[in-house]
Formats: sequence, C-alpha cells, structure tokens
Amino acid sequence: MDLSQLDFAAVFFAAMSAFMLGGIWYSPWLFQRAWLEGCGLTELDLKATNPKWVFGGSFVLSLFIAFSLSLFLGPNPNLGIAVAVGFAIGVCWVSSSMGIGYIFEQRPLKLFLINSGYHILQFTLMGLILGLWP
Repeated sequence: MDLSQLDFAAVFFAAMSAFMLGGIWYSPWLFQRAWLEGCGLTELDLKATNPKWVFGGSFVLSLFIAFSLSLFLGPNPNLGIAVAVGFAIGVCWVSSSMGIGYIFEQRPLKLFLINSGYHILQFTLMGLILGLWP
C-alpha cells in the first residue's frame, strides 16, 4: 500500500480507541486491582511513575500499532474482514506470543488473561474503526 492511501485520521482514532480502552480496562472499575496484584505492584507504585512517560509512550505505541494494522489491512478494508483480522492478530499473534513468555516467566494465569484480553479487544476495536472509517 502506498502511504498516500493511508487515512491518518482513521489511524489516529484507532489509536485513540485503544488508548481509551486501556484506561477503562486497567481502571479500578474493571481490572486494576487484579492487574496490580498479578504484576506485584501497588497503587503507590502507580503514583510513583511519570504519567507523561507512561501515557505519552502508550499513545505513541498505540499509534504505531494502528499505523501498522492500517498498512496490513490496506485501503478501504471490508468491515467484517477488518474486525476478524484484528481479532485474529490479537489472539493468534499477540496473546499467543505473550503466553509463551508468561509460561517461561511463571507469571499468573489471571494476569495473562487480563493483559491478553486487553490486546485482543484492542486489535479488534482498531480493526472495527479502520473497517468503518469512510
């Protein structure tokens, strides 16, 4: 795909959707407590981080992911295919790769389910947005 065919607004909004999903997914309303426990962190550890680095870095990486997914899907992807591809990437590439590391690192299954669940939804949501974008 030629970069001139890339819809940068769609890439931006796909990245923003993943960023906002992460804010909800890892919030106290959903999985923050279980995630912190699985990582061996506390709320004090979260407060000690630099929010500009954490959130800025997360958004830049989300942009990179949305950009590469957009290139992978090509211009004007079919909605069903875009969602299915996003889901398949989340399950088959990202979560499976994470799972291998989690097994060797002996990390908790609950942490794997939280983190891989986020990435499956992240890629599926990005596929949805890229597929719906005019």
